[in-house]
Amino acid sequence: MAQDLYSELGVDRSASADDVRKAFRKLAKTLHPDQNPNDKAAEERFKRLSAAFDILGDVEKRAKYDRGEIDGDGREVHRGFPGGNGGGFPGHGGGFEGVDVDEIFGGMFSGRARGGRGFAMRGSDVQARLDVDLEETIKGATRRISFQDGRTLDVTIPKGAVNGQTLRLRGQGYPGRGGGPTGDALIELAIRPHPVFRIEGADLHMDLPVSVPDAVLGAKVDAPTPDGTVALTVPRHSNSGAVLRLRGRGGYDGGGAKRGDLFARLVVTLPERIDPELEQIAETWRKDHPYAPGRR
Repeated sequence: MAQDLYSELGVDRSASADDVRKAFRKLAKTLHPDQNPNDKAAEERFKRLSAAFDILGDVEKRAKYDRGEIDGDGREVHRGFPGGNGGGFPGHGGGFEGVDVDEIFGGMFSGRARGGRGFAMRGSDVQARLDVDLEETIKGATRRISFQDGRTLDVTIPKGAVNGQTLRLRGQGYPGRGGGPTGDALIELAIRPHPVFRIEGADLHMDLPVSVPDAVLGAKVDAPTPDGTVALTVPRHSNSGAVLRLRGRGGYDGGGAKRGDLFARLVVTLPERIDPELEQIAETWRKDHPYAPGRR
C-alpha cells in the first residue's frame, strides 16, 4: 500500500501550497544524497519525498489525489484497481512538472530522480569573493584565485566590470553525481577602496589640490586618472569647490557599455611651510582689501 503523501511530507491535508513547498524544501535539503553519500536509506526516503511532492506540489495532481482519482504512486484508479505501469516515480518519472527545482534547492542539483535508475545530479557551485583594483575593472585584467580545496583558477576580469558583479565560470565547481554536470564557480567582484577616486555609479570623483597662485592666475596641472596622469587646465580665478569635468575618464556602470566621467573638485591648498614673503603679501592684501568672508 502506498504511503499517504501528506504523512510523507509531514503536513495536514488542509496545508496550503506554500506550506507543502516549505515542508518539502526543509526535508529535501536534509535528505538529499549530496548530504548523505552512500546512505541508501536516506536515498530511498528522498525518492519517496520527491514522489509525494510531485503530486502534492501540483495543483491539478493534488486535486485528483484528494478525490481518489490517482493513488500515491500517481497512477489512475479505475474500479478500485490501480492502472498504469506501476513502480518508480509518479508522473513520467518524478519530473517535478511546473516546479523550478533549482529555485527550491538554490542550485543544489539540476538532475532529476528517475525511479530505480538512480540520480543524475548537478554538482554544487563553488562561491568565492575576489578583491580587485578599480583600474582592473576599467581596463580588464586576469587574476588568479585559490579555492579552499587547493585548486587555483585564472579569472578574467572583463573590461567594464562593476562592484558586486558575479562572474560565472561554467564547469569549474564540484563534480556531479551519477553522470550529472559539474557545477559552476561563482566569483563575486569587490572593488577595493581607492586612495584617490570615489565611485558614484559610472562616474568617479576626486579632490585635486591646487596652489594659490595657480588658482588665481590659472595653470595647467597634473591630474591623476585611472588611465594615467593628464594635464588639466585650471581656469583663472578658480576657487575651492569648483569642479572640473574630464569626459570619458570615469568608470563603468553595468556591462561596460558606456564609460562615465571623472569630476575633479579643486581644493586651494597652502604650502606646508609659509615663508615670510607670502605672509607679508597676505598682510598687505588684507589691509587694502575688505574682502574677508566669515571673519569677525
